[in-house]
Amino acid sequence: MAEERGRRPGNPQTRDEILEAAMRSFAAHGYGGTTIRAVARAAGVDPALVMHFFGNKDGLFEAAIKAGMPVALMVGALDGDESGLGERLVTRYLELWEDPAHGPRLAAVLHAAAATPATAALLKELMSRELLAPVARRLSGDHPEVRALLAASQLIGLAMMRYLLKVEPLASLPARQVAAAAAPNVQRYLTGALSLDETAAARG
Repeated sequence: MAEERGRRPGNPQTRDEILEAAMRSFAAHGYGGTTIRAVARAAGVDPALVMHFFGNKDGLFEAAIKAGMPVALMVGALDGDESGLGERLVTRYLELWEDPAHGPRLAAVLHAAAATPATAALLKELMSRELLAPVARRLSGDHPEVRALLAASQLIGLAMMRYLLKVEPLASLPARQVAAAAAPNVQRYLTGALSLDETAAARG
């Protein structure tokens, strides 16, 4: 039986093309505005093939996060002396947001995570495993997991204010000035004094 014209059979290249179409859709329309049918149409395949590769929209989104989040580039910023870790992380983070390819994908991920609990859970699991755990392993101080989370909260908050909400004057400041201002606080979270135990004792 002849294949339906315009539809391609499944293979690794087809999977990559579906994933690329999905990332474009999530970046342009968010999680809620992306559908399996629309992604299939953009990739030139049958929707059943999308389901075959990814199961459902959550599976497609999880794969798109993994492909679209430049985790390896962030982890690469960990290399080097611990005393400069905050500066390297903030600088690399801002470079990725400023990049015309990575920036829209990062924005789509944060928009989707804020919109639905399911996508927030997917992002949390990915960040914990692929980014926060490697950061924590590089730290020599106490409470490394908490330190990594506190640093991540600063970075995510910075992205929300500068790139998503576009709050001025932060949105218009040169990236190098933002990095210089934010890096010391991230460095403090990563390697400075952290009085979690004393705080807990005081509340008790």
